[in-house]
Amino acid sequence: MSGERVLLIVPTYNERENVADVAEHFLAPLDSAELLFVDDASPDGTGAVIDEISAANPRVHVLHRRGKLGLGTAYLEGFAWGMERGFDYLVEMDADFSHDPRHLPALVDLAREGADVVVGSRYVNGGGTVNWGIGRQLISRGGGLYARTVLGVRIRDLTSGFVCYRREALSQIDLDDIHSGGYSFQIEMKYRAVKAGLRVVEHPIVFVDRRVGESKMSRAIFAEALVMVWKLRFRP
Repeated sequence: MSGERVLLIVPTYNERENVADVAEHFLAPLDSAELLFVDDASPDGTGAVIDEISAANPRVHVLHRRGKLGLGTAYLEGFAWGMERGFDYLVEMDADFSHDPRHLPALVDLAREGADVVVGSRYVNGGGTVNWGIGRQLISRGGGLYARTVLGVRIRDLTSGFVCYRREALSQIDLDDIHSGGYSFQIEMKYRAVKAGLRVVEHPIVFVDRRVGESKMSRAIFAEALVMVWKLRFRP
């Protein structure tokens, strides 16, 4: 599999405390990987810090956006950037170390072995969460069950943001027709992959609550996801 290229796509907004560690630790497990930060004009100067990192490390790149445009569009722009440059595998990750980079080789290997989409899953055997209260666990598991039931899919972690896509798989999903943001973006991408007949597999991960900064999850984002599943279910 020599010559295959992996792109890690990491959206950022006010993550200046994390990005240097992200660049160091996310790239370490995969010699073939490069890292693309997608920064939404972070007011804390995250973009300037990434520019310094990129200037010193040719494996690190950055897309500067004009403002806070949302998680979904950040990943879509990251996918387009990577596909235009011929990357074979494109991986979504968070900048807060809730996604442990030690899982990266396993996710990419499963894609190399034939999976079109590999989901880092909290809710299959061997997966789990750390530092979550009972309330958050119930909301996450209940929301996942709700979405699976409405959409009629078997993927257990529909809201996972730690996902590896084969480039060919992304080309079979109509990315121009995806308008969801936040957690509903993750649900929509996986649902569309299933509808396109792609092979989606789940690999267990342990999700650790963010170690720096504040969670960007909100009730509004969660509510958006609950409504979006019905729109997806009945959309032609």
